[in-house]
Amino acid sequence: MDDLRVAVVGAGIGGLTLALALRRHGIACDIYEKTGELGEVGAAVALSANATRFLEGPFGLKDQLDAVWADIPQLVYRDVRSGTVIGRHYGGDSYRKRYGATYAGIHRKDLQSILSGAVGDECIHLGKAVVGCDLGSVEDGRDAVLTFADGTSAAADIVVAADGARSIMRRMLLGYDDALYSGCSAFRGVVDADRIPSMPDPDAIQFWMGPGGHMLHYPSGSGKQNFFLVHRGPAPWPSEAWTVEGTAEDRDALVEDWHPALREMVDAAPVGQRWALMHRPPLARWNYGRVSLLGDSAHALVPHHGQGANQSMEDAVVLADCLADAPDVTTAQDRYFALRHDRTRKVQYASITTADVLHLPDDSPLRAARDARLADPSMPDRHLDWIHGHVASDVDHAPQDVAAS
Repeated sequence: MDDLRVAVVGAGIGGLTLALALRRHGIACDIYEKTGELGEVGAAVALSANATRFLEGPFGLKDQLDAVWADIPQLVYRDVRSGTVIGRHYGGDSYRKRYGATYAGIHRKDLQSILSGAVGDECIHLGKAVVGCDLGSVEDGRDAVLTFADGTSAAADIVVAADGARSIMRRMLLGYDDALYSGCSAFRGVVDADRIPSMPDPDAIQFWMGPGGHMLHYPSGSGKQNFFLVHRGPAPWPSEAWTVEGTAEDRDALVEDWHPALREMVDAAPVGQRWALMHRPPLARWNYGRVSLLGDSAHALVPHHGQGANQSMEDAVVLADCLADAPDVTTAQDRYFALRHDRTRKVQYASITTADVLHLPDDSPLRAARDARLADPSMPDRHLDWIHGHVASDVDHAPQDVAAS
């Protein structure tokens, strides 16, 4: 398609990755971001090979990323109270050999800064909050038109809604807010590595599992550790907002009988907010007129598999390939949905059910089987390869996986 006009709503990880993926095909885009300056919400993100293979390879960002991210040498599962290692699996060079790219932790702000720098300021328009959208029509030749709160508008051949888990665009398209509370909430924190001298394997990504809750933590570069303290509850969530102000008493109560290294980590961070872990049900379609959903706006998921950012990047690569190859917008949109819907639905399901696996009570007859499964050296073959080894396809062939070495 010649002179394709692409408008992207949202300058987060998904929107910026789409701009870079489109550029590979000689397609420009304009990104419209509601905030007055770029600044990702949240602390850090774990990037797996299904995303980093593009960042390090065709996007040419390896040197910049190497300077700020933390290569993850191992994946470790532990008991949340005793600290006993339940399972230990490869990372680092072994991981790269298996999947062809890096597994790393990085602060979201650093990642967004690198991506936006690569995209360039000229196509990122700040302070553009969307208040209306004419979906347009390929059949009638009508443009999609975005209307902004400042009174301006923008027309495009295709609008891509990449405005995150709290997507205004999705709400406009559906006519209602379909966010669902998963039944879990979390405290987040970032601490200096020298504040947690008791932590075993501090360079690994670790899941500490216990009855009704777990702790995930990993290095995120610059000597920092990112943690995610997850608790099953409260139920119901006490607010219409996705966050409430946390209290030291509430947070301390969650970890009072946990391993001393975890209490040390939690105590080293300000209390901050308590986050409801929300997700959205799969949709029967992602395309509405000339508008397509991407990333969390299409398939927001809970973070228990660490795949939110990674799936957004996969979406971006596939959509760019489809737009570059298809004869018209509708064909590209249909192909994009066909390639991405089943995979993202499977990842959503795996993510939300992972909490059930991590939070088994002490008296559950399933615990021994779970621990044996996580200790098994072949665990990645069954539970990680299909996610981390996936290569987001172009339009010429079906999705493929990297063969395990």
